[in-house]
Amino acid sequence: MRIKAIGAAVCALGLLGAAEPPTRTTAAPAPAPAAPLAAIQPYLAPDAIDTYKILPPAPVAGTTRYEADRTVFLQTRKLEGTPRWDMAKADDNSLGIIKGMSCALGAELTPENAPKTYRFFARVGRDASRTTNLPKDIYKRQRPYLIDEGNICIAKSDALAKSPDYPSGHNTWGWSVGLLLAEIAPDRATPIMARARAFGESRLVCGVHNMSAVHMGWANGSIMVAALHGVPEFQKDLQAVKAEVAAVRKTAPAPDAARCAAEAELVAKSPY
Repeated sequence: MRIKAIGAAVCALGLLGAAEPPTRTTAAPAPAPAAPLAAIQPYLAPDAIDTYKILPPAPVAGTTRYEADRTVFLQTRKLEGTPRWDMAKADDNSLGIIKGMSCALGAELTPENAPKTYRFFARVGRDASRTTNLPKDIYKRQRPYLIDEGNICIAKSDALAKSPDYPSGHNTWGWSVGLLLAEIAPDRATPIMARARAFGESRLVCGVHNMSAVHMGWANGSIMVAALHGVPEFQKDLQAVKAEVAAVRKTAPAPDAARCAAEAELVAKSPY
């Protein structure tokens, strides 16, 4: 999907609490009043980076890249009904990547135990939206299931069909989260980046993005993160988040070992 909603949705997640309802039977504490979503601004100025001028053009019919995209889409349809398909369905929730990094990080970050972290990524989400939507709107690349017949891991809708493919917004966002978490917790950089890569590949498994869109989502996110490091306010917030995450990792319970082992097995395998 287009990711105009990511920044606002992460804002809501970070400021209002977890997106999923609590499983406890006792009443959860009321969340603190939220700041207006409009108050959460991107770190980058509108003209700070133009990835349309950096990324290669979207593939067009008759080229090797275009045919490679078709091949990968058709081959990955065989994954329907497998555990990797289930992971792709879960990864469709772009907001879930922070929670989805629990095994890779070795601790679960929540809006309650890491509020600065969630506010930080809310702003990064706004940057990811802006960085992605310009080239998307220019290229208007079709999603793979609109070119070749095949099931996808989520419901097909008019909104999804009208949302351009290239570059992947999910991957711009997910790869950015991975890069930043790897910087925040460098001792866990390898599992964090492996999970970020698998988060992106889930879009191939799901069938909602072409391979080229996934790869350029990684590039798009890398470009954006590099630009973010030139913003003093970003650097200040990043240092505060590093301290917060370090404290959480000392006290938060470790994720379920069996679940993490199953996840690591899926992450280690290439889906195509």
